[in-house]
Amino acid sequence: MMESSSSSSMMMQRFCHRRRLLHLLRPPTSSSSSNGALLRLPRPQSRLLPQPIRSRKRSSSSSAVAGWFSMGFGAKKKSGQLPEIVKAGDPVLHEPAQEVAAADIGSEKLERIIDDMIAVMRNAPGVGLAAPQIGIPLKIIVLEDTKEYISYAPKKEIGAQDRRPFDLLVILNPKLQKRSNKTALFFEGCLSVDGFRAVVERHLEVEVSGLSRDGRPIKIEASGWQARILQHECDHLDGTLYVDKMVPRTFRTVENLDLPLATGCPKLGVR
Repeated sequence: MMESSSSSSMMMQRFCHRRRLLHLLRPPTSSSSSNGALLRLPRPQSRLLPQPIRSRKRSSSSSAVAGWFSMGFGAKKKSGQLPEIVKAGDPVLHEPAQEVAAADIGSEKLERIIDDMIAVMRNAPGVGLAAPQIGIPLKIIVLEDTKEYISYAPKKEIGAQDRRPFDLLVILNPKLQKRSNKTALFFEGCLSVDGFRAVVERHLEVEVSGLSRDGRPIKIEASGWQARILQHECDHLDGTLYVDKMVPRTFRTVENLDLPLATGCPKLGVR
């Protein structure tokens, strides 16, 4: 089918118009345009690139640990202000903590760190806290389970978990050993992974030795839920979160906690 003369004329006018536009848009001829340099985005200057935050780097040297005290870590910024709970992803939660030096036990700054840990744990509320969870890479854990906390859990769950109240424990440089090969599978949560739960297999009986806040040797033999809390907190000191040990396909939000486990997942309880 042939085009009419009017449409051909209009097409010619459009063609000429396009050529004029292309001529106006064409970049001026230069040595740089011949190699496509004008089409490249400018390379970002190094000073514009984000630099690593060196202050967050955790060193494994003993001098770095002393630095936490000389730099004032553990001190409250304002009267009554507590440290924030560090969330998963911060390197301090994924690297081993350092032992508390004997010379620092009883010092004002170490006492302040311990007091902050207890206050943060109770304020959350939680039943345990490790120093890395408030950004301090030292081997300190605090734990406490009360009748009030336990009363919020279903009675059937309390019995299955062998959960009993115990007084506040502060342990420096804890060392954990299992006392039997028996294990149990239950859901766990963490203040540093807030809003989620997952099933973790833990030993039913453990022994933890270490130092009290005033430097006295202590030894705790624990079973049931207290043993689970101790294992969870000691894991923090090794740079391990419960999600690093969770049973696959059991991770879920708190809102979905009561939903059934996926097919193939092990049953909850003592193994």
